[in-house]
Amino acid sequence: MARLLFTCAYDGAGYRGWQSQRGGQTLQDTIEEAIARIVKSPVRIAASGRTDAGVHAHAQCFHLDEPEGCRMTPQNWLAALNAHLPASLRIMAVKPVPADFHARFDAVGKVYDYLICRDAVLSPFLQGRVWHLPHEFSSSALDAALQVYVGTHDFRRFAASRGNEPQPPPPGFYERTIYSCSLEVAEQGLLRLRFHGNGFMYRMVRMLVGTAHQVARGRMSREELALMLTELDAPKTRYCAPPDGLYLHGVQYAQEE
Repeated sequence: MARLLFTCAYDGAGYRGWQSQRGGQTLQDTIEEAIARIVKSPVRIAASGRTDAGVHAHAQCFHLDEPEGCRMTPQNWLAALNAHLPASLRIMAVKPVPADFHARFDAVGKVYDYLICRDAVLSPFLQGRVWHLPHEFSSSALDAALQVYVGTHDFRRFAASRGNEPQPPPPGFYERTIYSCSLEVAEQGLLRLRFHGNGFMYRMVRMLVGTAHQVARGRMSREELALMLTELDAPKTRYCAPPDGLYLHGVQYAQEE
């Protein structure tokens, strides 16, 4: 039985997130249904992680164990699966991986982008794909706020609850390492915030962006932001950027380093 790693891209606006759930309309459900039509049997895939409703991806990864008797090349899979998927969801690459490889547990890093549009009027072609912020704020202060996040910290003040967290959480449960945060002007004059870390919790990137934006507007100091990473009894941040501007840019695996 061969194990394959798939890389997919999607516009998340029309989906209820990645994770399979009752009622369907999720990315996982859509992909599993398409694969089942190809191999004529139910399948289950394992992804590198979840993305929320409205969040997009350039390179989400998942693995699949080919059903017994299935003899398709990676190129066959690429063509067949894309023929059964909606245009908003595309398989970009397929490759064989070792039998013990796991798309989630073997991931050593992820990169997320967050796009902000500062134009007075939002282009209809950017609707649902960026955070529209036409008001004044300081880009340099935003960049300075992002640098506060770099390093290994307890990010519990920047993680939403899924309701299944262990109580009490074990030591290090909320600890993550952010290798870098950057701010640059991208195509169409958009601001691109890029986060590279060893992992991210539920809504963490959106909360990091939303809180840094408060610093950029002068409503919070950089020092107050830093305290949220050290004062663990401080309240959770109230600021969460919308999902529209968030993109999973890529997943890193040890064998690719």
